[in-house]
Amino acid sequence: MKVSLFITCISDALFPPIGEAMTRLLARYGVKLHFPEVQTCCGQPAFNSGYWDEARASAKTILEAFEDSDFVIAPSGSCTGMIHHYYPKLFENDPILLEKSLQLQEKIFEFSQFLVQVLGVTDVGAVFPHKVTYHPSCHGTRLLGIKEEPMLLMSHVKGMELVPLPYAEDCCGFGGTFAIKMSNISGAMVEEKSQHVLETEAEVLVGLDMGCLLNIGGNLKFQGKPVRVMHLAELLYEGVKLK
Repeated sequence: MKVSLFITCISDALFPPIGEAMTRLLARYGVKLHFPEVQTCCGQPAFNSGYWDEARASAKTILEAFEDSDFVIAPSGSCTGMIHHYYPKLFENDPILLEKSLQLQEKIFEFSQFLVQVLGVTDVGAVFPHKVTYHPSCHGTRLLGIKEEPMLLMSHVKGMELVPLPYAEDCCGFGGTFAIKMSNISGAMVEEKSQHVLETEAEVLVGLDMGCLLNIGGNLKFQGKPVRVMHLAELLYEGVKLK
């Protein structure tokens, strides 16, 4: 089967180790990731700002990039949620592209979903002797229903103490363009989220979406707090290397 990596903008530009971690972890299960270089932004920033024609242009490129893939994996619930929920809306008046968007919807998975739902993997054999708390990002949780998958994967990590995050499902305040247009509200929300992270006394904050973790991690760094921020794929891969 042909399994492709949709790296997403933030991961590609700011956190390339996430793609490496996903690639090396999945290789342990015989999955060789294909990377279509034509891939681009999913179109979510333009879509959320009301520029639907521009969003369609990006979306068409994504549809073409992954048309012959059997599965597509992304490290972001936000971008995956965009494809699942809003591509059909973008192409509702174009039968051909609507069908292609529905086909992509069926085969694209967020990283933890693919591991658990498709490969049936819940224990990668990782060891990570640290105190960790987990932030469930809004889009992954609400749009894709990702709840059990990351918890199953983390529950099997040896030596790791997973501490519940107070008010975990509250938004971190990022929200893409929301953080720019309503920066005062966004700033207050991330301050509150950071305070909850600090209350856990965790060494590491882990999540599934680097947009959220970038926001929370930036606020923690601004406060001078030494909390490490990691994508779940990075944590699992580091845990495998530690063995």
